Amino acid sequence: MTTEELPSAESVVALADIEDARDRLEGVAHRTPLDRSTTFAEMSGAASVGLKLENVQRTGSFKIRGAYNKMSQLSADEREAGVVASSAGNHAQGVALAGDLLDIDTTIVVPEVTPAAKIEATRGYGAEVLVEGDIYEESYQRALDLADGEGLTFVHPFDDEAIIAGQGTVGLELTEQYPELDTVLVAIGGGGLISGIATALTARDSDVRVVGVQPEGAYHAKPSLEADEIRELPGVDTVAEGIADTRLLEKTFAVARERVDEVVSVSDREIAAGVALLAERAKTVAESAGAAPLAALLSGAVDVEGEHVAVVVSGGNVDLTEHADLARTGLAELGRYATVRLAVADWPTNLGEIADTVEERGAGLDAVRRARRTADDDPNRVPVTASVTASGPDHLEGTLAALDSLDGVSVIDADFEA
Repeated sequence: MTTEELPSAESVVALADIEDARDRLEGVAHRTPLDRSTTFAEMSGAASVGLKLENVQRTGSFKIRGAYNKMSQLSADEREAGVVASSAGNHAQGVALAGDLLDIDTTIVVPEVTPAAKIEATRGYGAEVLVEGDIYEESYQRALDLADGEGLTFVHPFDDEAIIAGQGTVGLELTEQYPELDTVLVAIGGGGLISGIATALTARDSDVRVVGVQPEGAYHAKPSLEADEIRELPGVDTVAEGIADTRLLEKTFAVARERVDEVVSVSDREIAAGVALLAERAKTVAESAGAAPLAALLSGAVDVEGEHVAVVVSGGNVDLTEHADLARTGLAELGRYATVRLAVADWPTNLGEIADTVEERGAGLDAVRRARRTADDDPNRVPVTASVTASGPDHLEGTLAALDSLDGVSVIDADFEA
């Protein structure tokens, strides 16, 4: 499709559509808080930073906004027939909850890699979940086949006018909660959320800068916008599965090319650092996709010096074990976590010395265990691994130096990869 054949952004979604969506969502979706962070403002040089906490939205993400707005407008016949969607996560739960609230039967097709916890959460809202397809694209095609074969309405995760309008209610709330706003950072997967937010914000204040954020391993939006045509990636490789799409589609591209000012990328390790800092400083649990905008803010990917900046934390649906792993990786990226290999004499007597030294330095000992001996190890010493956390790179280096200075203890190697 050429750019001449694309719909205009206004024909896809306008401010009035988003205002109508807000009315439909009254009493259904939460008006999520905007949490001001002095810490993140100081770290980024911004005048202020506000975290828009969609991770505390119903179902744990913004997706209920679009799903309910779409499904509440279905005809009586469409409601009776039911809906189908494909998703490996947040969209599934949004559609399932909307169906439960509207008394519409919902079928969700998920790929085989979908975590069991997400499947059970979706079923908990009353949806029928079909696990079909090795990858998401196969589940997506199966959902389309079900829609055609059984007369179901397919609820697209992002490329739909009503979905975009529903997500845009996040932007309306921002204009009311943060009137001094200069820049908003929003994660981009397929583009539904940023299309809705950009529409609401630019209609209310054309000077607000809208910046999209994508992981390096799924960085398709900027090449598309620069080429002024949709570019599709052959594949994606990122920890941020919630925004691991290969391309924008017709409607989201049409809106983004007119209303999104800039798109930047962040690494998976920078995203992990965002996950860790949100937990530590903001006391909030975010999934990797939800932490991507904060990663862009703190990595310097966007110049926000002296600006008032909103960071949309789009979701918090993450397995706790996965969250812990991401947080450790994030601390390593920040220079605050390392796993060291020690050669220890008089084991385990010196274990107490190791623990006391770390504690005296004000650092933390995450784990200590005997390591598998290698041919390079001193046969008169016991190889030990210890994971150490600290407040910063200098603190960590000082703690490791203190361990190395102990009698009967030597630091053989330090791994700053969690």
